[in-house]
Amino acid sequence: MAQAPSIAKPDLLSWHARAGAVPAVLAEALELCQASAVNQPECVDVLDLLAMLGCDAQTQAAALWFALAQVEPARWDAVASALPEDLRRLVEGQRAAEKVWALHAQRSADGGSEGLRRLLLAIIRDLRVVFVLLARQLAKMRAAAALPEDERQALARLTRDIHAPLANRLGIWQLKWELEDLAFRFLQPDVYRRIAKLLDERRTDRETFIHESLDELGKALADAGIRAELAGRPKHIYSIWKKMQKKGLEFSELYDIRAVRVLVDNVADCYAALGVVHTLWPHLPREFDDYLARPKGNGYRSLHTAVIGPRGKTLEVQIRTHDMHRANELGVAAHWRYKEGGNGDAEFEAKIAWMRKLLDARAEDESGALAADLKTELLEDRVYLLTPKGEVFDLPHGATVLDFAYHVHTEVGHRCRGAKVNGRIVPLTFQPVSGDRVEILTAKLAEPSRDWLSPHHGYLNTNRAREKARVWFRRSAQDANLAAGRALFERELKRLALPEADITRLPAQFHLKTHDELLVALALGEITAGQIARVLLEATQPAPEITQSAAPVTSRHHVLDHTALSIEGVGNLLTTLARCCQPLPGDEVRGYITKGRGVSVHRADCASLARLARREPDRVIEVSWGRAAVQAYEVDIELRGYERKGLQKDVASVISNASVGIIASSSRLFTRSGEVEMRFTLRVRDYEQLSTLLDRLVALPNIVDARRIGAR
Repeated sequence: MAQAPSIAKPDLLSWHARAGAVPAVLAEALELCQASAVNQPECVDVLDLLAMLGCDAQTQAAALWFALAQVEPARWDAVASALPEDLRRLVEGQRAAEKVWALHAQRSADGGSEGLRRLLLAIIRDLRVVFVLLARQLAKMRAAAALPEDERQALARLTRDIHAPLANRLGIWQLKWELEDLAFRFLQPDVYRRIAKLLDERRTDRETFIHESLDELGKALADAGIRAELAGRPKHIYSIWKKMQKKGLEFSELYDIRAVRVLVDNVADCYAALGVVHTLWPHLPREFDDYLARPKGNGYRSLHTAVIGPRGKTLEVQIRTHDMHRANELGVAAHWRYKEGGNGDAEFEAKIAWMRKLLDARAEDESGALAADLKTELLEDRVYLLTPKGEVFDLPHGATVLDFAYHVHTEVGHRCRGAKVNGRIVPLTFQPVSGDRVEILTAKLAEPSRDWLSPHHGYLNTNRAREKARVWFRRSAQDANLAAGRALFERELKRLALPEADITRLPAQFHLKTHDELLVALALGEITAGQIARVLLEATQPAPEITQSAAPVTSRHHVLDHTALSIEGVGNLLTTLARCCQPLPGDEVRGYITKGRGVSVHRADCASLARLARREPDRVIEVSWGRAAVQAYEVDIELRGYERKGLQKDVASVISNASVGIIASSSRLFTRSGEVEMRFTLRVRDYEQLSTLLDRLVALPNIVDARRIGAR
């Protein structure tokens, strides 16, 4: 008996011949891969798929270079350095994705892969990498029947969990449907065969019905003067099964097994064609969707309706323009082609929309600025972190390892005492980046620190984690909260030299009823000491009466804004802040009428003012703060601590980062004890800014105390 001729497997040489002349960047990759151990049939399939998606030669070359790097890493290393940076980045993006595949292999086979999909998009900085990943996965799935059962199952689960949802969210329907069907075929073969058999048994009847429907609808559209292209729409086995599961229907009850697609020239013709369809056949009111007015999250646009067609059978009709059809089939990839020639949460869909917008604009971008944006802005509002077991959690950008601990579990946060990032011990204020593996070190007992609640210390940067810590303290002993709040309150009075005035009206400023509630809120971090400092005297002093006009600055004495002070009994006077005591809004103040410099404003307890008052008491007048704050105030602060290398540099950096100006500084080192004393003259806006700054300064290593001079 003659042996049947074997079918030659496609190779890269034949693909090259079919493609003809190709750019040099692709030709080089083809030449090396042809002589290597890469899986050539799979590479040919990947190249065809990328060409169908309209990807450029660089993307196709990157797919080949990655295949070479997998089977012959030494050969890749020898040529990698000579390749363009963009091309190397595309290859490295594919290598980074391997981490996600490895994590998926460690996980349970049952769903829960949303975090991995997000991690994938977080670590990939060029969207073209996703096209390569989808094309390569589809090529592998097409050849998966020849794999051992366990490998085939693992590949199908990865496709179901990662690749098919990504293709869906990027709107690449041509790949989405096939990825879903192939994964379904290998994961649930019995169900797949049953539905396939039902489709096949009714194929002849269905094709006859579709042909009749197309003839009837085509004539009606032509009579209405609408130019349209009609075709039957293929149904995919996975989508049929999913609809049966979702609606609890049998195969015979599905109305959209029979479906046609109408392609027209513009949006107006879409709605005109819809009118023709509804005039020709009775429509089912509950089965109409207008995805033109309300596109899907991944950009899908079309009109969907269901009607009672010929012979009384249900028929689904989809109506869209030619451009919409191309975009629906290729999704984001459509923008790559034509520039040259599901469900998810709102944040995730917004990121996909951002990528789509970027690609829309890329055709007009000749400077490469948008490519730089892709590297720096893509998904930067979230970080994607791994637990030691490979679970993925996403947190807002800027989250600390302590935020991560609370995100994993409230009790883990309460018991957190340290953390490791990628095996290295880090402080609790450390901010990991996407892809980091974070291990939380816990104690046996839950014992959060009150410092965690202070925004100035930087332990917790997410509201969710901060609220969990507050709840813990709120449930702890009320007496402890009161004591902690009272200590914070008194410390603020002392270190900012605030007057001990009547504070009975202060709680109302924060919509609280009693002073105890105020102290508890302060202890729980719901209000800050700086906020209390800012409004302390506003709650106890009378409203301003007469505001004075300000003149230009003429000396180092700071000139006030015209609404900053109220001066009793006089008007139209220049007002300046005295350098000797440097009053701030909220200080109890007195004015002294100078010769030629208007009214000099002093703190009421200023020693210089006392001396002036003894000599010329008639020049002292009553002054109170007005409703508006001055632009800036000069204030002296003192820091005490122990000397270490870089201490003064760290202090200056904290002050600069707080947007506070340094006017003068001095320091003194006590050699015998190792103590250091630093003094700064600063320009601050108000009490709240000063309080925040003092908190940040005292949190520095080796700083023991930070306070306004004169506060004891």
